[in-house]
Amino acid sequence: MYVPQHFAATDDDVRSLLANPGAADLITSTADGLVATLLPFVYDPSRHALLGHVARNNDQWRRPALGEALVIVRGPDAHISPAWYASKAEHGRVVPTWNYITAHVYGTLTVHDSPEWVEDVVRRLTSVHEPEWSVDDAPQAFVAGQLRAIVGVEVAISRVEAKLKLSQNRPAADIDGVVAGLSERGDDAMAGAVERHRPPN
Repeated sequence: MYVPQHFAATDDDVRSLLANPGAADLITSTADGLVATLLPFVYDPSRHALLGHVARNNDQWRRPALGEALVIVRGPDAHISPAWYASKAEHGRVVPTWNYITAHVYGTLTVHDSPEWVEDVVRRLTSVHEPEWSVDDAPQAFVAGQLRAIVGVEVAISRVEAKLKLSQNRPAADIDGVVAGLSERGDDAMAGAVERHRPPN
């Protein structure tokens, strides 16, 4: 990943992104070419691994990964209009761009075809992403059937390349305009991210 110094992520940035990975792309290189699946993950800091599951009918888990797997984790992203920049009125040398937070997480993929392992991951995912429902709310036989239909995946992390492109390369007045423009559009997540990563004066 190309990461200019002003867009580089700190260790704290990476920890925060991994702690809330949401849905991410699991990409593996196989004998048949690249295979990708979008799926929810949960980060296990004690194992320094991303844990998730795929449908049993999704044959990505059956295809041995050649080398490392890649998980593309994303934070908020947004189109940034040059109309928001104060420098547009000053000199007009501005263009549209896109702000985003992302991490490329590399590691060894392990498949877990065990109901106990998969149930643990489902419970972890539920505790992170579903505040109004518990696995125990569903009938036990139904849950057992659902667990048989999925297979666990674990990516033991070997390295992370992360990038936070949040207008840090713009003058302070332009950043003010970006935060105001995003807030007016209702994109509070990105506005907050830009504000939190504003370079010191």
